Amino acid sequence: MGLFDFAADLGNKLFGDDEQEGADKIKEHIEEDNPGVEGLEVSLEDGVATLKGSAKDQAAAEKAILMAGNVLGVQEVKADELEAPPAAEAEQNVTFYEIQKGDTLWVIAKEHYGDGNKYNQIFDANREVIKNPDLIFPGQKIRIPPA
Repeated sequence: MGLFDFAADLGNKLFGDDEQEGADKIKEHIEEDNPGVEGLEVSLEDGVATLKGSAKDQAAAEKAILMAGNVLGVQEVKADELEAPPAAEAEQNVTFYEIQKGDTLWVIAKEHYGDGNKYNQIFDANREVIKNPDLIFPGQKIRIPPA
């Protein structure tokens, strides 16, 4: 599963079967904790969310994609028209991780940084994606910045 592919049967339930309502709800969801995207437009068709707009940086674009993809019913996010400046050097080494059963942010930090106490670094990089560091779910995708 790549960055833009998601598990359609997992995630936040924001909408029912109405795709227009779904697109509106995904847009509201992203704008609620806007990671830095202006002029956001969202469409949804057959489980594919398409994002358009202008992101302030690569991290903002990635967070918007993750926020849309971690919604129940979304299996893919297309972001070809989500503009963002080229990634800064630190942003080029971001890892994307799919949460596994039994994972906690502490376990993920231990695995990626060698120190579970650095879980706040992961939480801070995903504040728009993860509302509560104790509430993550298998199949959810997150960003892991370099140590």
